[in-house]
Amino acid sequence: MNLSTTYLGLQLAHPLIAGASPMVDDMGMVKRLEDAGASAIVMHSLFEEQITREELGTIMDMELHAHNSAEAISYFPKPDEFRLGPEKYLEQIQRVKAAVSVPVIASLNGITPAGWLHHGKLMQDAGADALELNVYYIPTDAKESTADVEKRTLDIVKAVKTEVSIPVSVKLSPFFSALAHFAVELEAAGADGLVLFNRFFQPDINIEDLLAEPTLQLSSPSDLLLRLRWLAVLHGHVKGSLAVTGGVHDGIGALKAVMAGADAVQMVSALLIHGPERLAQARTTMAEWLEEHEYESLAQARGSMSLLKSPNPQAFTRANYMRILNGWKP
Repeated sequence: MNLSTTYLGLQLAHPLIAGASPMVDDMGMVKRLEDAGASAIVMHSLFEEQITREELGTIMDMELHAHNSAEAISYFPKPDEFRLGPEKYLEQIQRVKAAVSVPVIASLNGITPAGWLHHGKLMQDAGADALELNVYYIPTDAKESTADVEKRTLDIVKAVKTEVSIPVSVKLSPFFSALAHFAVELEAAGADGLVLFNRFFQPDINIEDLLAEPTLQLSSPSDLLLRLRWLAVLHGHVKGSLAVTGGVHDGIGALKAVMAGADAVQMVSALLIHGPERLAQARTTMAEWLEEHEYESLAQARGSMSLLKSPNPQAFTRANYMRILNGWKP
């Protein structure tokens, strides 16, 4: 079965990618990912705060937090808590590139269009085949408008695209008020693809110690549903690549994402739980299902369940919404 796909201009044997995770810090694990059949490997993010701290010597000089109290310094990890500093990160890209034959995608995580973005060029020089911009930002200032929030990301994309020649994708959250319109704006700013969606890690509250405690919950298959909706909406309306991340735990989940419109499928939680070999199982499941249902290739299935295939997408989504609510019984 022909499972080939094109993502960010990269020709991949199949859409299953090892998404951003700490697994890339272990070269033995990197080889296992390739041996399991990962068609590409995404590095975990290098954070703006890491770069700024190293370049300025103190996080207090960051423009982003100029209005905060000194207490804000304690919110950020200490330098030795980061897995890889800026220089080590570039060295790791080189090591991973030398060890595997599949594309390696670097990742930058930040929220201001400042000097740290030149690291995109350094990642390109280190051998990265593409760059994923992970704009992890929660607007908490009531004075900051929707347009301001979007402009922040657009400015980052434009700045990076002036620095690099490799493809650039943007990893988005689902919380934009007009996501389809914003997706088109990102393409106009130079984005070569979109990754749906970033997962915000929600803090819990310790009522005894009166502390906000960070929590980490791996994704579950139910997380895929939101991503399927927006893949289906965006397919055909953007020219660049679409990737899904979050909620794909097996080959059936990957097929759903492709049918909704995904060009690539990033797997992380399932690999952390079951090991890299989960990739090989998912690939086999995809191939077997397509053969059993008499598909000639994966390309034939791509976008087949997108809203573009519906004669009236708005009526389609409204009808399902009403049907679900009216059909529930206690």
